[in-house]
Amino acid sequence: MTREEKAQVIAGLTEKFQQTDHFYITDTSGLTVEQINKFREMCFKKGVEYKVVKNTLIKKALENLDNDYSSLDSTLKGFSGIMFVNENANIPARVIKDFKKEDKDQRPKFKAASIDSDIFIGEDQLEILSKLKSKQELIGEVISLLQSPAKNVISALQSGQHTIAGLVKTLSERE
Repeated sequence: MTREEKAQVIAGLTEKFQQTDHFYITDTSGLTVEQINKFREMCFKKGVEYKVVKNTLIKKALENLDNDYSSLDSTLKGFSGIMFVNENANIPARVIKDFKKEDKDQRPKFKAASIDSDIFIGEDQLEILSKLKSKQELIGEVISLLQSPAKNVISALQSGQHTIAGLVKTLSERE
């Protein structure tokens, strides 16, 4: 790869990192071509972009960003693939977990992730990341919590209305 080609890759990666809120770094070494293709297909179906890039190029692209990603340097060894997603930060973690269920060797290995500039390093973080809720899910929960007291008041008033009407009817019939 020439210097110009490397510069283009670094520029493209820098732009991708700037446009993407969430990215994961994985290690898919040891997988067969068939397994890699299946993993890429799972990523594509879930709206996750997966690229394999040299570690030095990833480091240089991350250095071009405003945030400090130096803590990821220790993870950028060996074989690295990057998973980009804009919407739900938990989708790549779920893809990795789903693929691991089918693979006996427990590949791909999760190295690190950046979720809204927060860094998660290590395989033990994968479970936490897979349970993250999307912004829409959190907003939905807040709205349902806010609606709950109003619904309780309305249902109490409606049930009371029937009780009061029944009570008045019974009293009027007693005369």
